[in-house]
Amino acid sequence: MMNKKVKRFFKRVWKETKDFIREEYKFLISIVVFYIICTWPVNYYIIVGGGITDVSDRVEVVDGYESKGSFNLCYVSELKGTTLTYVLSYIIPSWDRESMSDYKYSEAEDYEDLAFRGDLELKTTNNSAIKAAFDLADKEVIEKSSKIYVVANFDEYESELKIRDQLVSINDNKFNTMQEYSDYIQKYNDGDFVKVKVIRDKKEVELNCRIYEEEGRKIFGIMLMIDRKYETDPKVNISFRASESGPSGGLITALEMYNGLVKKDISNGMNIAGTGTIDALGNVGSIGGVRYKVIGADAGDADVFLVPKGKNYKEAMKVKKEKKLDIKIIGVSTLEEAVLDLSKLSKQ
Repeated sequence: MMNKKVKRFFKRVWKETKDFIREEYKFLISIVVFYIICTWPVNYYIIVGGGITDVSDRVEVVDGYESKGSFNLCYVSELKGTTLTYVLSYIIPSWDRESMSDYKYSEAEDYEDLAFRGDLELKTTNNSAIKAAFDLADKEVIEKSSKIYVVANFDEYESELKIRDQLVSINDNKFNTMQEYSDYIQKYNDGDFVKVKVIRDKKEVELNCRIYEEEGRKIFGIMLMIDRKYETDPKVNISFRASESGPSGGLITALEMYNGLVKKDISNGMNIAGTGTIDALGNVGSIGGVRYKVIGADAGDADVFLVPKGKNYKEAMKVKKEKKLDIKIIGVSTLEEAVLDLSKLSKQ
């Protein structure tokens, strides 16, 4: 008896569903089409604003000195572009868009390739920040390992090497730095082939790679990046989130470490925001998205905004004037210069 009732119930539901689809199929199709159009990917990143976050949540010098102020990373929030978000970027004043091709070195690169390069950039800039901060503070830092990765191919060159390959050797010669690798291949001629061993998908693979010549230099037609690991005393713990990538937090990361290594608190009780890459020698390099970062820093109540000297500094000052921002902007070219400039300031 129960089975008959259940069957009648489902039979009635099925009939009503078919009737609804038959009567409303145009409406249903329009919903599906609208959804597909709105979610269809476009070759753009959609920028939806910027902000700051206290880097002490991500960087810790074990048993380090406390800071009365804060050092803050500047970030730009991005969405993967779709038809809907692309249209909205023209409607919402605070939104903007950047072509994905601006981030690419080859048309063949996909989102995963960009993510890999961004993740490795974050790792290398953090390691450079460690080396620069510990050297400036005169603390012990020892390199324990280094790995060289392929992070980009270029359309104008054909190469057997792929993004994510870890370089092992060239003609059985191993290298600790990218400069050593570059110096080695200079003895070859344009069109020569060499034996290159890489680790690809956790397996060692041997490739036959052609050498090219560009402006008098021998190249493979690829971009490499080196991932170094350091051992320090005191120990440093770094824990960035999976969604965070790129090299632009290098300067602030180094300042947070340095401040934890020395007695004098260079924050002077201020909320310090900043942006800029950093290398192992402490040199600060330019970045993108300055406009959004300085606006985000001001909105986040930062007292000071540190930015690389040159075009980044000029852009930041232009935005400050346009938006009538109250934040103090300082251009720097090295970690040491940033430390000296901050040491002269005090909380108003």
